[in-house]
Amino acid sequence: MNSWIILLIAGLFEMAWVLALKFSNNFSNVFYTTLVVIFMILSLLFLSLSFESIPMGTAYACWTAIGAVGVIIFGMIFLGESSDALRIFFITLIIAGVIGLNLTSH
Repeated sequence: MNSWIILLIAGLFEMAWVLALKFSNNFSNVFYTTLVVIFMILSLLFLSLSFESIPMGTAYACWTAIGAVGVIIFGMIFLGESSDALRIFFITLIIAGVIGLNLTSH
């Protein structure tokens, strides 16, 4: 499987464990707490697999960006978090930084 697809899967699991953490109510909900642990393990597993052909620093930056941007967008759409222009601007900077890293990593 392509390392970039593996990294995308890792980033989606990164996003999933953070969202499960939000819904775990400070680890008082056993179902969501269990999901946090499972998704964390899967996220790290897929991240480590992506290191086979993606430089570690680039993979890590992309992984955290996928998780962070995904959680921010989820929060804006489903949790009523702010979606003002300045916030969108800084999300765009995160994405631009990841693109820049990808263009310069060979």
